[in-house]
Amino acid sequence: MVIRVFLRKLNISPRKVRMVANMIKNMDVVNAEKQLLFSPKRAAKSLLKLLKHAIDVAEKQKELKKEELFVKNVIVTEGPKLKRYIPMSRGHVGRIIKRSSHVELILDKK
Repeated sequence: MVIRVFLRKLNISPRKVRMVANMIKNMDVVNAEKQLLFSPKRAAKSLLKLLKHAIDVAEKQKELKKEELFVKNVIVTEGPKLKRYIPMSRGHVGRIIKRSSHVELILDKK
């Protein structure tokens, strides 16, 4: 019984999101929720919201209990990039790339 939820176009770099995502891989849902709740990283807030959504889907649609779920995998891929330019000295242009990420959270039954 696998539950998959997605978060698209999160305006945080995939490298930063992966740091938080690797903390909760293969954890049961209750401990993962506590871990994200007290993490100081900015991506933890978005992943906590995604995890709570996945728990709600599991409880309401699949009729599973929160205690029997665990985080099977968290996949973070690169989303679209926003390309911006800033004027620099001697007529040059500096490029700014604002990265975003896609997150896929997979829950499974113990």
